[in-house]
Order: sequence, then structure tokens, then C-alpha cells
Amino acid sequence: MPKAKSNVEIKNRRASFDYEFIETFQAGIVLTGTEIKSIRSGKASLSDAFCYFNNGELYVKNMHVADYWWGSWGKHDPRRDRKLLLKKKELLKLGRAVKEKGLTIVAVKLYIAVNGYAKLLIALARGKKEYDKRQSIKEKDMRREMERM
Repeated sequence: MPKAKSNVEIKNRRASFDYEFIETFQAGIVLTGTEIKSIRSGKASLSDAFCYFNNGELYVKNMHVADYWWGSWGKHDPRRDRKLLLKKKELLKLGRAVKEKGLTIVAVKLYIAVNGYAKLLIALARGKKEYDKRQSIKEKDMRREMERM
């Protein structure tokens, strides 16, 4: 019997404003017991989270997962680096792309999948310039005005 879809969805709202997404990937995360319980209760933050390579493996840095209140001896470090699980082909593709100038990997969304596992949506991104940000704000305002009418 399939599990019910969870409504936990933690977004990095700042990422879409600061970066232009080129391609997105869905990655699993290596977590401890108290971390997954905190995420299921919605106690996580992706602000300032980014990904980096270490020995051919991809890790997410600065992802904050709050301490689980009921946890006792198995508590975790809230800002520890967490390993991401991707297919080898995807890792190689991201590794080649990051070596290009101006590209980075940012965490976009953290959610609980239908099967109950925590997944992180990451994006290969290029930083926006100041004039690109102004253009994004202008487009958003125009869209809002059109919806009002």
C-alpha cells in the first residue's frame, strides 16, 4: 500500500532571485534518525545552502536541520555537511559543469517523497547580475498587475 504524500516542502526562496537555474536534479540525502524526524516536522532551512564536491562525492553545506526536541543521546549537529546521493552519470555531469566559470550548485527545495525518503532538489545555476534581478522584479510586478485585472 503506497504511503500518503507528505506536505513537508521547504524552499529556498532566495535561490531563484539570486540565480538563473540551468538544470535541476533530484538527490537523496544521507541523514541520521533525529535529522529525518526534524525534517518531517518541518524544522529545516535551506537559506545559504550550496553544494560542493569532495573526492568525487557531492555534499550540501549550510543546510540547517534543527535539533529534534525528543532526541536524547543521538542528537546531530544542525549545520553539518550532508552527503547527497545521485547517479554516477549525474555526478560526472555536475562535476564537469561546476568547473566552468560562473556555475554553481544550489539547494532549491527539500521535501519528503511519496516513498517516505527525504529528497533535495538541487539546481545547476549561474549567478544573476544586478540588472537581471531588476528585470525579474519588473516581470513579477507586471504578472501581478495582469492577475489583478
